[in-house]
Amino acid sequence: MSASATLAPLRKAAERIERQTPAHRDRAVDGLRALALLAVPTGHWLVGGFTLDTGGGLHNASPLTALGGLAPASWVLQMLGIFFLVGGYASALSFRRRTGSVGAWLKGRMVRLGRPVLGVTAVWALAAPVLYAAGVPEATLRTGATLVIQPLWFVGVYAVVTALTPYCVRAAGRLGGWAALPLIGSVALVDLLRYGPPAESVPSWLSLLNILPGWLFAYQLGVAWGEGRIGRRGAWLLLTGGGLLFAVLLTVFHYPASMVGVPGAARTNSHPPSLLVPALAAAQSGAAVLLRDRIAGLLARPAVWAPVVVINLCAMTILCWHQTAMLAAAVPGSFAGELAGLTTAPDSPGWIVARVAWMPVFAALLVGIARYARRFEGPPAEGRRAPAVRRTVAGLLAAGFAVFALGLA
Repeated sequence: MSASATLAPLRKAAERIERQTPAHRDRAVDGLRALALLAVPTGHWLVGGFTLDTGGGLHNASPLTALGGLAPASWVLQMLGIFFLVGGYASALSFRRRTGSVGAWLKGRMVRLGRPVLGVTAVWALAAPVLYAAGVPEATLRTGATLVIQPLWFVGVYAVVTALTPYCVRAAGRLGGWAALPLIGSVALVDLLRYGPPAESVPSWLSLLNILPGWLFAYQLGVAWGEGRIGRRGAWLLLTGGGLLFAVLLTVFHYPASMVGVPGAARTNSHPPSLLVPALAAAQSGAAVLLRDRIAGLLARPAVWAPVVVINLCAMTILCWHQTAMLAAAVPGSFAGELAGLTTAPDSPGWIVARVAWMPVFAALLVGIARYARRFEGPPAEGRRAPAVRRTVAGLLAAGFAVFALGLA
């Protein structure tokens, strides 16, 4: 069979998607969201290493512990700022177009976020006892549970900032992009207290105050962008200001170089976010606004646009199930012993090469899982809600899995 014949179905699918795309669809924003989405599994698959204990159990390990020179890669792969930016942009437009009450709008958003999370946790709650009975060590199950629940913190934070959309829209209407300034100022103040002269007398819980403003910052910028309050001048200010602040924090104030947590490190930039997070988000946001037209032009091509549509339709599936895809390779692999890049310690450049070779396998497994998990992302079949008993059981299973994953049982 010729290459053209093999690609013909893909071309037809791309053309069909192109015909079905509304003319008003903002392709650049969808493209940015797809890029940020793909960065999540890529980053987690690259830094999500394992080691094997004597009993064959898997334990989490990170190449960043031994290979600190990889930290700059996290500056590129940490694209949650872009995700919150386009989330705020889309929410602002959706909020303006709503036909019902604010409460109904928020309920619809929460259901779209909650069903996939409930799905993955309930499935794992059912699968864990089966895997244990099949001989999977408890250490492996606890490691897997930690990895599955790890990305879900993002969904909780995103739900909170989404609930604040009406206030963000109001603030953007009054102050434009400057409405995000108090948020980054709040993060800076907390960082000054926990890292500055008063650090020894400051309680450890104070850092938690950065969680909301640290991530709301980019969302607020997105709302202002959606409201038409950020133009090219504002974008240049964000790009240069965020870039300069990022550089100063690294070189002068010696913030950790990695945007993700490094096991054993005394400080982290991500949990909770340090000032480096909104600094990077500002620079990324400015670049996104400036490149919007070029991105839209690129996505005018059906062959490029079609994958973006598919990725956006599977957004929550990718977020919730990508760690399961990696585990679907690593858990069976653990029974075979040490496999380079999969179950060997991530302590050398050779491990990185081997892990990159495994990533197409993870991607193929994620595609296979998504064929079934995608049902959790859409609305209930034919607009009907699941029976109350089924929802209750799913909720209890999810809660039980969360307790196990958090080490409380």
